[in-house]
Amino acid sequence: MKPLKESISITLDSDLLKEIKIRAEQDQRSVSQYINLVLTEHIQKSETSTKL
Repeated sequence: MKPLKESISITLDSDLLKEIKIRAEQDQRSVSQYINLVLTEHIQKSETSTKL
């Protein structure tokens, strides 16, 4: 079963959003999917480094 998703509103710097859009397109993902992926990877990496 896929995890439940929630909709939120955030404010991003214009330059950051532009780069996210470029990378999402290169990865053939929506901006939302790309941000979700990047945040998930960051959290997993952060959890791994704090356990060392």
